[in-house]
Amino acid sequence: MNSSSAGPSLKSKVGSSQPSETSFKRKRGVFQKDLQHMMYGFGDDPNPLPESVALVEDIVVEYVTDLAHKAQDIGSNRGKLAVDDFLYLIRKDLPKLNRCTELLSMQEELKQARKAFEVDEDKLASIE
Repeated sequence: MNSSSAGPSLKSKVGSSQPSETSFKRKRGVFQKDLQHMMYGFGDDPNPLPESVALVEDIVVEYVTDLAHKAQDIGSNRGKLAVDDFLYLIRKDLPKLNRCTELLSMQEELKQARKAFEVDEDKLASIE
């Protein structure tokens, strides 16, 4: 008797955590090649099963989507989404946090290098 009363509520909880087919449609296989290379890099076969790649893609897309929704909820107080919202969400996962800060600092260095290159190029063009 308990299992029958808990059944519908369990189904509604499971169903509510995943978007319905009509509200959310995405193109599958977008990250297939990248994920195959990543899976091989982490020790899988050079040509993993398509089902495995599809499963990993579903997991990754669900994780990123969930993270973006949580960051959007945090940023809704300010009215915009910021990088700091994502950093706040991953603050307890030190490897991810360290990698993100490393990538952000490299992005800033590249941005400054491009800017310096453009300035040098402009100076050369004005001299000639």
